[in-house]
Amino acid sequence: MEEELKLEALENVIARVSGGDERTVLILQIFVIVFAVVVANFFLRRLLARLEERTRHATTPWGFALVSAARKPLTVLAWIVGIAFAARVLHAETGATVFEAVDPVRTIGVIGCLAWFLVRFIGKVQEGIVSRRLARGESIDRTTVDAVGKLLRVSVIITAVLVALQSLGFSISGVLAFGGIGGIAVGFAAKDLLANFFGGLMVYLDRPFTVGDWIRSPDKEIEGTVEEIGWRLTRIRTFDKRPLYVPNAVFTQITVENPSRMTNRRINEVVGVRYDDVGRVAAIVDDIQSMLRGHEEIDHNQTIIVNLNQFGPSSLDIMVYAFTRTTAWVRFHEIKQDVMLQIADIVERHGGQIAFPTRTLHLVGGEPDAPVEPRESGPAAERATSGASGSAPAPATAGAR
Repeated sequence: MEEELKLEALENVIARVSGGDERTVLILQIFVIVFAVVVANFFLRRLLARLEERTRHATTPWGFALVSAARKPLTVLAWIVGIAFAARVLHAETGATVFEAVDPVRTIGVIGCLAWFLVRFIGKVQEGIVSRRLARGESIDRTTVDAVGKLLRVSVIITAVLVALQSLGFSISGVLAFGGIGGIAVGFAAKDLLANFFGGLMVYLDRPFTVGDWIRSPDKEIEGTVEEIGWRLTRIRTFDKRPLYVPNAVFTQITVENPSRMTNRRINEVVGVRYDDVGRVAAIVDDIQSMLRGHEEIDHNQTIIVNLNQFGPSSLDIMVYAFTRTTAWVRFHEIKQDVMLQIADIVERHGGQIAFPTRTLHLVGGEPDAPVEPRESGPAAERATSGASGSAPAPATAGAR
């Protein structure tokens, strides 16, 4: 009996030792896997960093975009694969039910990393194309580039979600059918959001303005430079440097003026000379017109008008109408100043003067204490007549133009 008890105790000791050895081997395996993932990540990050530096100044943006976009997703993917492998080892040894979810989680992680890489790659390519073309001084349509980039990113995300659902065992056809039914309800609930989305789509397709354009609306208090065209909002920087966020649906209901696309800037001024200079007006008009036609900053292919326009209350009004070659706001005002100063010199050279508002007073009556009646002067001096008992009026004028 004692021998049987000793034999049983020996077997228990051997079983405990063997079980301890198995646990030790399992822990060692997990340690080796985690260590291998850490080492692989270390060398992978260093390799990608060197490749990124080498491709940063390449002539094409594709290589740099590929390496730069892959840095973070690849390191995360290495951890996902390593942890999933360690979890499978634990599942094989322990048979725990919780480790049965390792394969679906790993699949979702791989799909997510791939979608993350593609989204980053599209963004890096977009930035590379824009920066390189601007560095070479070439023009680029930022609105089109942004629109294509956003459409590609949305397509990648939708595709990744559908593939992930399919990998989890969901029927894509059922998901699409549910989305069609649910889309009706969502459409009613989010009609404003959808209106802004389609408004942004119309802006991308019709392109009434692009990023960097100066726009304004006579219907709304909207004026400034377009900084960003989003799917829901368009950000405009006003001239006092405040950001203005306009829902895209607004642009389908208002008139938008785009001064950035003007071909010329217009000079439309009225120059008034005195009525005393009526005999000099023809010569002044001819010289102003000759000056404009000889001015190198005036576009001679556009309309140029210099004519006596009307008899004003205090002046003979000469209309000056022309277009500058430049559309730059600051340069336009410099040219306009030069034109106006030359017009002033022409008027002075002919012995004329620029008119200013004047008033003529007519003193009417024969008595010393007769009242004084003020009147606004017209195109020609008016003479009022009045009197009593047939006496003739004695007019006197005061004032000057």
